Amino acid sequence: MSPALQVTLIVVIVVLGITIVGYFGFRISRSTREMGTDAEEATYKTLHHMSVAVPHLERGLTKEGAAKSAKALRRLLNCQVLLISDSTRILATDSGIEFTAQLEEDAAEASASTLATGKTQVKHSTSMDIVAAPIMVGDQVVGAVIALSQRAGASFVRAVSEVAVFVSAQVSTAQLDESKAMLLEAQMRALRAQISPHFIYNSLNAIASFINTDPARARELVIEFADFTRYSFRRRGEFTTLAEELEEIDRYLLLEKARFGDRIKVSLQIAPEVLPTQIPFLALQPLVENAVRHGLEARPDGGVISITATEDGMHAVISVEDDGMGMDPEQLASVLAGTTTTMHVGLRNVDLRLRQLYGNSNGLIIETAPGAGTLITLRVPKFRAPDTTGAEV
Repeated sequence: MSPALQVTLIVVIVVLGITIVGYFGFRISRSTREMGTDAEEATYKTLHHMSVAVPHLERGLTKEGAAKSAKALRRLLNCQVLLISDSTRILATDSGIEFTAQLEEDAAEASASTLATGKTQVKHSTSMDIVAAPIMVGDQVVGAVIALSQRAGASFVRAVSEVAVFVSAQVSTAQLDESKAMLLEAQMRALRAQISPHFIYNSLNAIASFINTDPARARELVIEFADFTRYSFRRRGEFTTLAEELEEIDRYLLLEKARFGDRIKVSLQIAPEVLPTQIPFLALQPLVENAVRHGLEARPDGGVISITATEDGMHAVISVEDDGMGMDPEQLASVLAGTTTTMHVGLRNVDLRLRQLYGNSNGLIIETAPGAGTLITLRVPKFRAPDTTGAEV
C-alpha cells in the first residue's frame, strides 16, 4: 500500500471511530484502571469491528467478502439491517430483524438513488429509516452501504457515511493492488517478448551449425534451449530463487557461447547463504543479456561478465558487471525514464519492477561510461513470504 493510501486509511479510521463513539453517546467517566473509561471501551469495540471487516474487503467488492464484512459493520453501527451493494445489485444483507419484502424494496430504491447521485440518501419507510451512502473509488460510485434503523438522526447518517468512506478506502486499496498486479504481469509479458526473435534466431543458427560437425553438442544445446524457454515462459508467480535464476543464466550463456566461443568469459562469485533468496522472476537474466548484446557483442575480442552475490545484513546484494562498450550516462537516464525505447529495454523493465516491489529507492544502481564497461547492482531483502500466486503451466 502506498504511503498516501496508508495515511488516508488512518485518517478514515480515526474519523470513523470518533463518529461512531459520538453516535452512541457513551458517557466519559472514570472506571477501574483495568477496564478504562466507557469511551475507551467503546473505541476498542469500534476498532475491533473495523479490524474484523478489513480482511474480507481486501479483494474489493465481492459477494463473499461483502457477506462476511456486513455482519461486523452492522454491529459497528448497531443498526437493525445492513446491506452492501455494488453498482448493479445487492451483494450481502445482515439483519437482526425480519427483513420484509417491502423493506427490501425500499432499501433497493435508496441504494439506486445513491448510485445515481453519488450522495448519501435518507428514506423514511413505514417501520424503518433507511440511510444509503456511496462507496467511491476516485470519482466513481462503485457501490453503497445501506443501513436500516428505527430512527436515523443526524449522527446516525454521519456514521453510515463514514462507514462507507472506510469501505471505499479498502476497495480502493484492493483495486490499486489489482492494478499493480496487472502492471507487473504486463511487464513480465514485455520481458518474455524481449527474449526475442534476435536471441532465438541466433541460438537456433548456432545449434544448426553443430548438427553435422558435432551432433552431441547440438543435442545438448537443443536441450538447454528447451529448458531456457520453458523457464522464461513459465507462469508460476512473480518470484524465484537466486539459485534458479543463476541456472537460467548459465543456460543463456551456454547458448551465447555457442555463437561467440571464447570471446565471452564468465566469472561467478556467489555466497552460498544468499542462494535461497527470493528475487523477482527474470530480474538478472535481462541484465546479463544487456551485458552480452550491448557490452561485449560489438567488441572483436569479447570480454568478461562478472556476476557476484553477497550478504549485507538482511539484504542480498547482486551485481552484474562487464568490461565492454559501456553506455552514455545521459542516454541511460533517458532509458530508465522511458523516453528512449530503442535499446536497453530490459534495464528499464527490471528497474520499474524493483521499485514497485520494494519501494522507489530500491531500483537498479548503474555505473557506466562510454568505453568503461557497466556495473549494475541491485539489493533485495533476504527473507520474504514464498510466492504462491499463479500456477505452473
